[in-house]
Amino acid sequence: MAIYNTSSDSANTAIRAFLTKVGEYYWGKSFNTGSGKSKKIFQQIKEKVFENKCAYCGNKAFKLQIEHLIMFNRTQYGLHHPGNIVPACQSCNKRRRDDSSNYLNWEEHLEQICRENNDLNSFFERKKKIQYHMQKGEFKYPELNEAEKHAIRVIANSLYENIKTESDKALKMYQELDSAFVKR
Repeated sequence: MAIYNTSSDSANTAIRAFLTKVGEYYWGKSFNTGSGKSKKIFQQIKEKVFENKCAYCGNKAFKLQIEHLIMFNRTQYGLHHPGNIVPACQSCNKRRRDDSSNYLNWEEHLEQICRENNDLNSFFERKKKIQYHMQKGEFKYPELNEAEKHAIRVIANSLYENIKTESDKALKMYQELDSAFVKR
């Protein structure tokens, strides 16, 4: 639960909703991992593809979370799609950052986790498993061309700016109404 909500929070939520809908467009159906068939798909990915282990560190964890390989945000514009999700333990589900505070892509994140765990021998094996899941597995992530990626970025950025602007306009409108009608 957020302690302090900003217009950026609502804008980021709108982007995730958009990326979910685009992911569902390519998947061809709803992908609500909270219930029903889509929840079972994540279970299948977790159990059959990753053998109930974290895709990054390889450890079995009591509760594995959904991790979007291509981040589900306005930095990387990853789609909410079965080919873009893997199971991750709580520790590995916190994406690492580089020296400039930019989020690492999933491959760099995997490599850093393997380094932290002194387990570079497993890096190539885990990377290969993740790549197979994304590119050739049953739930293959769509191969977006540059025009499609650009369109997603343009729309997501526009959506972000519009939501932030509308939130600021709503506050200004409230202040005007408050001073005109309430604080008389």
